[in-house]
Amino acid sequence: MLKKSRFKLLVLSALMATQAAHAQITEGVVRIGVLNDQTGVYADLSGLGSIWAAKKAVEDFGPEKHGLKVEIVSADHQNKPDVGASITRRWLDVDKVDAIFDVPTSSVILAINEIVKEKNKVLIVSGGGTSDLTGKACTPNSIHWAYDTWALANGTGQAVVKTGGDSWYFVTADYAFGHALERDTESVVVKNGGKVLGKVRHPFPGTDFSSYLLQAQASKAKVIGLANAGGDTIGAVKQASEFGITEGGQKLAGLLVFISDVQALGLKAAQGLVLSESWYWDMTEENRKFGKEFAAANKGKFPTMAQAGVYSAVIHYLKSVAALKADGDGAAVVAHMKAAPTEDKLFGKGSIRQDGRKIHPLYLFEVKKPSESRYAGDFYKHVATIPANEAFRPMTEGNCPLVK
Repeated sequence: MLKKSRFKLLVLSALMATQAAHAQITEGVVRIGVLNDQTGVYADLSGLGSIWAAKKAVEDFGPEKHGLKVEIVSADHQNKPDVGASITRRWLDVDKVDAIFDVPTSSVILAINEIVKEKNKVLIVSGGGTSDLTGKACTPNSIHWAYDTWALANGTGQAVVKTGGDSWYFVTADYAFGHALERDTESVVVKNGGKVLGKVRHPFPGTDFSSYLLQAQASKAKVIGLANAGGDTIGAVKQASEFGITEGGQKLAGLLVFISDVQALGLKAAQGLVLSESWYWDMTEENRKFGKEFAAANKGKFPTMAQAGVYSAVIHYLKSVAALKADGDGAAVVAHMKAAPTEDKLFGKGSIRQDGRKIHPLYLFEVKKPSESRYAGDFYKHVATIPANEAFRPMTEGNCPLVK
């Protein structure tokens, strides 16, 4: 442990010495871009709430105390990789944006990841899920913050199998995120002695899930795994309720469920769902303070783990920029972020691995019955905590080229 600490100190010293020779903030302003879905199926889980969280992080950090000026810009990628790539190139080439945050929609992440590397800027993802970002697609310029598909599969998937849900049928969003979540969950199900009876993929975004749910119902699988998110998950759960699927004895497993989905569904429809989250507003006093302030500013909506992740990531990014007194060399900033321990009021203490994976605990929750909820936003029962060292895929199994 002592050797590891000394190594991190040496890395930090070397980085700061290198930057001291040509310390520079691009055009005198640290520009942060929040890129997400502001009008579609992922708008509630990220969207305007993530922009608010980024601005709140800047406010709480107090850039003027560190001799910094910070600007926030934002854009709607519309869940389209080509749109996301176009915005990214304009931001980095013309608008001099230094770092991009949030980015729900894994296909957009993968489309802009190499652009950010090519331009030597920073990409920090809290809204999107593909575990490939810290696997085969990892770069020296990217960090994955709040959750990923492997962690969700390991958390929710394993818990459901161990409580008797040993036969599965997947209803999957037909794009990079859905494919990764289905792949990672299937691996966990089989590893724990379960079996997959079938799978069907729906268009992204989806509107009518009836034919896919009826196929899942006909399979007689104990568990219908919803490998989708946001508006797709909300639509699928509502239609499953209309068909009486859970009343017939089958269990719905929402493999990525945000608090925004539960709030949209209501506890009557969502009760009993088992889910994994890396953050919940009602777990600590600091979380509650943030959650209530967020809800007051965002029409009564409570913050998701993606939005809390934006806050946490922006805080850590600004700490590294302030320490280096430079933001132009994205790989150097990311290296500093990895070498320095993470700590903020929402996620507490943590670390960032060599592959870019932010490490912290994961929590298993069950959605409460309406009769169990005592106040606005009181949605979850805490079932279990998955320790930080177990919550995410082992670094040696991800095939990240940065891992030696």
